[in-house]
Amino acid sequence: MTIYKRIRELLDYAEQNGLIEKEDRIYSRNLLLDALKLGDWEETRPDADATIEEILADICDYAFENGIIPDNGVTNRDLFDTRIMGLLTPRPSEVIRKFRALYAESPVKATDWYYAFSRATDYIRTYRVKNDLRWKAPSVYGDIDITINLSKPEKDPKAIAAAKSLPQSSYPKCALCADTEGFAGNLRAAARQSHRIIPITVADEAWYLQYSPYVYYNEHCIALSGAHVPMKIERDTFRRLLDFEEILPHYFIGSNADLPIVGGSILSHNHFQGGHYTFAMETAPMEAEFTFAGYEDIKAGIVKWPLSVIRISGKDKEKLTDLADKILVAWRSYTDADAFVYAETDGEPHNTITPIARRRGDDFELDLVLRNNITTEEHPLGVYHPHAELHNIKKENIGLIEVMGLAVLPARLKGEMAILEEVILAGKDPADDARVAAHADWYARFKDHYEFTAENTAEILRTEIGKTFVRVLEDAGVYKCTERGRQDFMKFIDTVGKA
Repeated sequence: MTIYKRIRELLDYAEQNGLIEKEDRIYSRNLLLDALKLGDWEETRPDADATIEEILADICDYAFENGIIPDNGVTNRDLFDTRIMGLLTPRPSEVIRKFRALYAESPVKATDWYYAFSRATDYIRTYRVKNDLRWKAPSVYGDIDITINLSKPEKDPKAIAAAKSLPQSSYPKCALCADTEGFAGNLRAAARQSHRIIPITVADEAWYLQYSPYVYYNEHCIALSGAHVPMKIERDTFRRLLDFEEILPHYFIGSNADLPIVGGSILSHNHFQGGHYTFAMETAPMEAEFTFAGYEDIKAGIVKWPLSVIRISGKDKEKLTDLADKILVAWRSYTDADAFVYAETDGEPHNTITPIARRRGDDFELDLVLRNNITTEEHPLGVYHPHAELHNIKKENIGLIEVMGLAVLPARLKGEMAILEEVILAGKDPADDARVAAHADWYARFKDHYEFTAENTAEILRTEIGKTFVRVLEDAGVYKCTERGRQDFMKFIDTVGKA
């Protein structure tokens, strides 16, 4: 490998993927030579089969070996290869023009191109995403998606230590601010030179569209507010979600809740997540249907789902917004001690909603998931949160994506399940192995249900992970899928004003 060969291959890749035109090659080559501190150029024969992963890996190796980056850890390599790709990424105005031209033909054409573009720039590192483990888990609620996320790199220890010495900065304010577009990044914040966002107007407000770099599902997009304002579920939330559905009707869109424990990982910046994917919750049927007084033209009902979901649908966006807001206002202040639902304790609010919008034919549809973040001594992380006996599989918050039926499980599980498989097949007790002792009680609950062999143990563990995640969702449901739970659910619905 020569560095000149890799530069030539990178230029070929950029031209083939529409990042540069033929007329841009010399200009782009000189930008790359400057970034790599090269004062010469050599023509070489490229490898036509070279992948972007291989090309960038060798360029980063060269940068480290020649003192251009300070260490060879994943953080500094990611900062540098993003800088390199940023040199080949069209300016924002060009990207916006292209998107809008395609949108005039079809919203689907526009998002198809934009998604392919976001992968071509390596903003979405496809070669990392493909390492994620994915499978379906059958359940009484439908086929649940299980993923073990391996595409988000963990910071290396050197970078973590070095970040402590960086001066404090409030720019950009957070990872979801529009100010990140083109940002060089540092040991605390990811580089975004190859990142391009699309301005959109949602409910008369300035918002932006982008994709998640970790794409937990197909065309996993993020709609973010142009203003750095906190997450807040309110009447305008429903207006924005339904407005988005007019802009990109082939995408669903939803919001995390606005309270800790039941909210997402970023509560400081108002944003939604959407995409082109059908989750199990979307295909779940209604188990009870009714109408609300004054909204007889709006279909309503309870969804057969482990969390507590009210589904409303109709053609009139304004009426849907009114009804969703009425349900939200009622839920915010609702207390039913017998059902262990408290609107607040000691002045701290507990009730909120995780809303999801989609189009179903000509109708607009809203799923309103009732959430409550109350804690107790027995459940210090949340009563309606995965309970302690499930924490070996899932301890983190149950946010929007998981509410809809897609588990985003920690990367540690890949290695731990491989070790647990070895321990089981060796006839040993997991409790005696510190590496998997946390899974001992979990394993004990199902070990007598199976005959373990070298051929089936890995699949059994996957099956049990799936069953465990279904229990996680059931723990997160305020009203359980029992006769008593459904009675309590209807008791709340009656307070809203059932016809």
